Amino acid sequence: MLSQDLAHHAELQHKLGFKFRVQHTLLKSFVAFAEGHGDRYVHTARVLEWAAFAPSPRQRRNRLLTVRRFALALSAENRRHEIPPADALGHGPSERRIPYIYSADEIAALMQAASSLKPTCSIRPQMYETLFGLLAATGMRISEALALRLDDVIADGLLIRQTKFQKSRLLPLHRTTWDALDRYLLARRRVGTLNSALFVSAAGTPPAYSTVIAVFLQLARLIGLRGGPGQPGPCIHDLRHTFAVRSLEQCGQNRDAVDRHIVALSTYLGHAHVTDTYWYLQATPILMRQIAAAGEAMHKGAVS
Repeated sequence: MLSQDLAHHAELQHKLGFKFRVQHTLLKSFVAFAEGHGDRYVHTARVLEWAAFAPSPRQRRNRLLTVRRFALALSAENRRHEIPPADALGHGPSERRIPYIYSADEIAALMQAASSLKPTCSIRPQMYETLFGLLAATGMRISEALALRLDDVIADGLLIRQTKFQKSRLLPLHRTTWDALDRYLLARRRVGTLNSALFVSAAGTPPAYSTVIAVFLQLARLIGLRGGPGQPGPCIHDLRHTFAVRSLEQCGQNRDAVDRHIVALSTYLGHAHVTDTYWYLQATPILMRQIAAAGEAMHKGAVS
């Protein structure tokens, strides 16, 4: 019964325009766990039992809140579904997670590790190397990269269609990024598949979001960027933060260049408002030196 409830709930979310990908994965795990214990309805005790398997407090709370939203929808039609209290696992931290800013060497190491994936004779190593490299070179969201089709690769760059804020945009690419993408496309043509997705696995189908995250974590641990499962560390979305910060570093102390760049960066990243872009910025030694130098120059100008 819960499986049918989840199928109907997911269908509704998709019709409303939500991708509902990560939530669906979590809910399928919960439903399998609950039905494995003979449950036909959502029970608070079972939700907490399942949430406890998550490796960190943040993930346990995320599990709880995901099932709670599901239970709220089900309870509207059937009161036998219990709604777990939102604070059953405490209150979530309000502080902003500090993003990890990758160095060029770390990104290169990640791509090198991806190129060594097995089986070496398949498209898999080159696909992951190109995918992670493209995320670093463009700052696009992982969901946007996985949604790319072959006909989204046009002469002027990559066409990102109807994304998070229902906006399409064009991403011009650097020549070196084009070269890497062309090499991948050459290998991609040799894959016997009719699927139009840009990124495909050895089976000729697009890799699942959860699979890509699992591979990223595996490689990040392999090259020493992360510890064991459940331990905090850099995540794939930090590549987007890194792109924003590194591109801003190129502006130097030119305040006019910074102003123009922020507007262009906001458009490139696909943000609805320029203020959304500020969330992706993080202090680095280079930026702090530039800010200090700009402040000193302004002070000297004011004094003179």
